[in-house]
Amino acid sequence: MSWKQQFGQQFEGLKVLVTGGAGFIGSNLVEVLLGLGAEVTCLDNFATGFHYNIATFKTHPSFRLIEGDIRNAAHCAEACNGQHLVFHQAALGSVPRSINDPQTTNEVNISGFLNMLVASRDAGVKRFIYAASSSTYGDSESLPKVEEKIGKPLSPYAVTKYVNELYADVFARTYGLESIGLRYFNVFGRRQDPNGAYAAVIPKWVMQLLRLQSPVINGAGDYSRDFTYVDNVIQANLLAATTKNDEAVNQVFNVAYGDRTTLNQLATALKTILAEYKPAIAAVEIVHGPYRQGDIPHSLASVEKARRLLGYNPQYDLYKGLSEACQWYVGNLV
Repeated sequence: MSWKQQFGQQFEGLKVLVTGGAGFIGSNLVEVLLGLGAEVTCLDNFATGFHYNIATFKTHPSFRLIEGDIRNAAHCAEACNGQHLVFHQAALGSVPRSINDPQTTNEVNISGFLNMLVASRDAGVKRFIYAASSSTYGDSESLPKVEEKIGKPLSPYAVTKYVNELYADVFARTYGLESIGLRYFNVFGRRQDPNGAYAAVIPKWVMQLLRLQSPVINGAGDYSRDFTYVDNVIQANLLAATTKNDEAVNQVFNVAYGDRTTLNQLATALKTILAEYKPAIAAVEIVHGPYRQGDIPHSLASVEKARRLLGYNPQYDLYKGLSEACQWYVGNLV
């Protein structure tokens, strides 16, 4: 089912802001929203986003770019002015980055988030949909992860994402600002950057395999994740924006597929898929290194709350998502 078939005219003419709109998830969201007839403003400081992610949108009559920083209250106010909806995707991701530089992670993810809440409140924004994180579950060992049961955070990044949820709840109770938080679980897909010290595992391994280099697994490869294709995430954002279910508003939802894959299984799947494009990849050796500080051993989401209250129905399992992602990377990296 296409986005148009699923959401029809619901976004036609709506003024929406996507923070971090030049990033991985944000740029995919911008593309879909433009296709659904929304008037889209993108706010990005290009710290982790890229101009090439939004290059094809810049001539679109319904697209506007504000090059600004969520740490700047004036930039947030300008971006929120006149908006019906805010999709807040801007953040400084990566657990290792937050361990190396907790101050900057805090400034962007907490102070920037608060700036966006204040600006949204003052502008009369109807609903604030924000990217939360599975890192909030911290040291909780229970599986699958359910929204109401979390542990203690294991990294500065996890602390910031949990504080976001607390702030959103306070703004709902105190100022009546509708919000919905989406706890993303290991999102991957087209436009995810494979470069840099903090690149996510899937694009990094794809790039290495295409270059016939050995990917390095942190630890024995027995850690598992609920890898989630970006189109599942887009679906959740659009549902959160359009739901008329009062019970769903001012809630936090897991956004995942609801299945877990070990890092060893992920490496095998990537080799299998990419070997169809370059047969020599099948012979590339997988290397194991030390476990990484701050990593949660296992992550598996229950998506029942999102199914029940939002109508969330993820269409992409790991293999289907990897197949589409690898096709995109092959066309754009080689």
